Formats: sequence, C-alpha cells, structure tokens
Amino acid sequence: MDCLTGQTMKFAIALFSPPHSPSSRRALRFAQAALSSGHEIVRLFFYQDGVHSASSSVVSNQDELDVAAQWRELLTAHQLDGVVCIAAALRRGVLNAEEAERYARNAASLEAPWELSGLGQLHEASQMADRLVCFGGN
Repeated sequence: MDCLTGQTMKFAIALFSPPHSPSSRRALRFAQAALSSGHEIVRLFFYQDGVHSASSSVVSNQDELDVAAQWRELLTAHQLDGVVCIAAALRRGVLNAEEAERYARNAASLEAPWELSGLGQLHEASQMADRLVCFGGN
C-alpha cells in the first residue's frame, strides 16, 4: 500500500547492474517487498550489465546469493513480465535460442521466463506504471 493514500501502486523496475552488484540485490529485495505488500510490478526491464541477471549461464560462488536464479524464481512464481534489452544482451553474449542460431553461436544463455525486446518496452512500462524505479548504472 502507498503509505500516503493506502492504494496499491504499479511499479516498473529497470536494472542496469550485473547480478553480483549490491544494486542488483537491492532491486531484487525491492521487487519482493513490493509484491509482498500487495503492489504490482508491470515489467522488469534489464539493461546494460543488468542483462547478466537474466542469463542462465551465470554461476555464483557457493558462499554468495545466486541473484540470477532468484530473479528467475520471482518471475516464474509471480508470472511477471521480464524483458531483456536485445541490443545490450547481444553485445554481452546473452542470447536466446533464436539469436544464437541467427548469429551462429554454440549456445543460448537466455531462456523462459525472460524475453528479448527493445527499449520501447521500457518506455511502455514507464507509461503503464505509477513509478519507474531504476537500480544501478553510471
């Protein structure tokens, strides 16, 4: 609930940092807290190094939180719209099966529930949401 009005809020969340960064963990905790408080997340958009949080090839150390796995679990459990910027993903080698085939790469590292799309999805999310909350970046 919004502490001022008592109404639920619609959030769009943009993540710009890799999974091992503090801002990525903060974004995950924010999303979990928003959902547990009854708010809605209209879209999660991963951009710049944030695309690595959607990669199925990221391996965390045993003594570290597996943020990429937790993002996948959150998206699946709450049926959230998880979008990865295609330009940023391709530049960093994060490919779904279609793009891996198109560019003749050996393996895909992006799977459901993630979707590759463009920056227009971030713009649309900001229009659908009450608030766009960004984490990380320079």
